[in-house]
This record gives sequence, structure tokens and C-alpha cells, in this order.
Amino acid sequence: MLLTILAFLLALALLIAVHEYGHYRVAVACGVRVLRFSVGFGKVLWRWQAHPDSTEFVVCAFPLGGYVRMLDEREAPVPPGQRPRAFNNQPLSSRAAIVAAGPLFNLALAVLLYAVVNWIGVDQPAAVLASPPVDSVAARAGVVGGERVVSVQLLGQAQEPVRSFEDLRWQVAQAALQGEDLSLFVSEGKDGAVRPIALPLATLELRELDATLYRTIGIVSPRTEPLIGAVMAGGAAAQAGLQEGDRVRKVGSQAIADAPQLREIIRQQVLEGRAISSPWQVERAGRILELQVQPAVVIEGDRSIGRIGAYVGGPPEMIRVTYGPIDGIATALGKTWEVAALTVRMMGNMLIGEASLKNLSGPITIADYAGKSADHGITAYLTFLALISISLGVLNLLPLPVLDGGHLLYYLWEAVTGKGVSDAWMERLQRGGVAVLFFLMSIALYNDLTRILG
Repeated sequence: MLLTILAFLLALALLIAVHEYGHYRVAVACGVRVLRFSVGFGKVLWRWQAHPDSTEFVVCAFPLGGYVRMLDEREAPVPPGQRPRAFNNQPLSSRAAIVAAGPLFNLALAVLLYAVVNWIGVDQPAAVLASPPVDSVAARAGVVGGERVVSVQLLGQAQEPVRSFEDLRWQVAQAALQGEDLSLFVSEGKDGAVRPIALPLATLELRELDATLYRTIGIVSPRTEPLIGAVMAGGAAAQAGLQEGDRVRKVGSQAIADAPQLREIIRQQVLEGRAISSPWQVERAGRILELQVQPAVVIEGDRSIGRIGAYVGGPPEMIRVTYGPIDGIATALGKTWEVAALTVRMMGNMLIGEASLKNLSGPITIADYAGKSADHGITAYLTFLALISISLGVLNLLPLPVLDGGHLLYYLWEAVTGKGVSDAWMERLQRGGVAVLFFLMSIALYNDLTRILG
């Protein structure tokens, strides 16, 4: 719990400070006087100021946000000698640059974080395919499991090398969400002959990046051995006599090739809302045992599935993925662009109803992910920070009046018409923007509580 809190607060402080530093740095470069640089709102916990005429730097008690207060005649009287340094007296291009700098600094931070991860290197599962669900796109395309993906190719484009299973899942998700077919180039084993497998993804109706998409395509998880891991006391596995370390050979008459196949069979052992009991053949310490296993029935979405109350699957084959100095930055730039574009696309899909608002997450979920990523090591935590930094940058560029994107929209209006938005309209738009933002935050918080309590 302490790690979760510390990881969350560190993430907030860093992302907010970078965002506000973008506004501050460009404002100073444009000759604007910055009165206060604040991380957080409310009661001041820490303050520093070099001299009375310099910027006051503060950290406040409520950490969900921050601000840069500049000299501005719309907020307080400005001495005649200081008017050239007031924000409202700057050229339109300078005002737009100052406002845009915050989100752009968040995106630049994401590039840096991804580059650091690329340079450090990270252990990831190898891109070895598991047995796909029988009704999936991959199964119909001829994937049987055990194939090693070496590259992928979109129609009319060059082949892209695949370094890990996470890399493969990302490429598959991108193709599916863009409605494009994808070819996998696979080998049998590490040095086998390479052959193509075409995945017809253009016909899919899915437009959400979730477990349903991956299950429909059939690229769910890397191949792992069909071993039983930690067994929950009182669960279906414990009641059947399964133990950690058991290797599952058969379920009924079906031979088990890998753990994903076993998990899929367990999920499907429900008929009309009731669990199906079946004989399992397992290997334990060199002996073959026959056990009768009846999964528990749980509700997932609008359907009933089977669960045995045990972790299913051994560790996957792992590889170390690292990049050189230039490749690391180039890959980081590409990753940041792709994640930002995917974020915009998902927001657009939510706006037109093609994606569920359940995808919105609030501070509780973010804090939980911060703690989990920190627990998994520095590279996982840096990747988490990059994702949140991109989300913060993209969110602030949305054309909502209370966000940076809303102010940029005002400046676009000013550039086109030659005059700024009137005070009356500004007030109406601000109230509307606050209402929309409050609505979105309420949904995100509701989703957080549902994930915890559900």
C-alpha cells in the first residue's frame, strides 16, 4: 500500500511539474513575467522564491493538478512599466506557443521515458503463438500454436520485425483498430523456414482495445506450458486435488498442448449456466493421475464462464529486448506517436458510441497501476509513466474550454476573425467545459469504484 501511494505521488508530481514547466519555460522565453509556478492546489506546503520580483515556486496540499500564474491585465492591475511583460499583451503566436507547451512537454517526456526503457532493455515474452480459441481469426487462418512470429506486414507496406509478444500484440491491435489485414511471418522453432499467415482483420467490427478484441483475433497470450500454479484454498482446483506444479496432459479425451488452450477449455466448461465436470489426466512428480475437475461458474460480461481457482500456465520463454542510442530514440518517437494516435482514436470512438465509456480510468485505477508497475521494476514503472504522460498531453489538447486545447481553439478563432472571444461567450464556454470535464471525471471515478467493488 505504501509503495502504491509513493509511486502514485511521484508519478503525479513528475507529470504535473513537467506539464507546468512547459508553460513556464516558453512563457519566460517569450518575455512574459511568471508570478507563481505551482504543483498542486490549496494550502501551500513548500515555497521558494529567489527574490521578490522573481517567480514563486510552490508545492500545495491537493496534488491533482497545478498551474503557472503569469502577469495578466485581465486578472489584476499591471503597472505601466510591466505591461509589455503581461501575457495578454503578447502576440497571438506567443500566447499559443505558451499554452501548447504544457501538453507538448508531456509528449516529449514520454519519448524520453520510452527511450530510456529501450536503452536499459526489458525482459519480455518471446513472440511464440499459443493455441488460439477455435472460433478465432487466427485459428481459421491456420495457426495451431508453437509458431514463432519473426515479422508482420500490413497490405502494401514493408515487413516490420517483431521483437517480442508485446510488440506483436501492439501490431495486431493497431491493424485491427485501423481495419486493415495483417500478415504474420512465422517459423517453426527458432531457425525453421519462414512462411506467411494472413489474418483478415479488415472485416472485424471491433473498435476497442480490450480482451475481447484479442480473443476474437486469437492472439491472447504467449505460449506457456500447461502447468498448474498457485492454487486458491477452497477453490475448484483445490477441491479436485490439483496441486501447484501439476502438468495437465488431457481434459477428457482432448490432449493439452499449452496453457492458453487449457484456459480456453476451462472457460468453455459451462452449459446453460451450469459447470461441466470432466476427467483430467495430470502428471505429478513423474506419476500420471486421473482427477475429476468441475470448474466454478462466474459471470464475465453477459456470459457464464468456468474458473478453477488456480493460476494456469508456466513461465513463457523470455527474451531481452534492447535498442541502440539512435534506434532507441526513433522507436520511442514512433511509440509515442502511435499511443497518442490510439488514445485520440479511442476518445473519438467513445464520443460516437463505438467504444464504451468503461474504458475511462480515474485516479484510483491510476494509483493501482502505479503501485503494480513500480513493484515490477524500474522499466515497468517508466513505461507506465510514459503512458500516463501521453494521456495527460492528449487530454489537455482536447478542445474543451477549461483545457489547453480550449484556449488554443480561442486563439484559432482570433486568428481567423481578427478578434478574441468575448468575455460573455468565454464565461459560457468555461461553464460548459467545466460541466463536461466534471461529467467525464465522474464516469472515471465510477469505473474505478466498479473495478474495485465488482
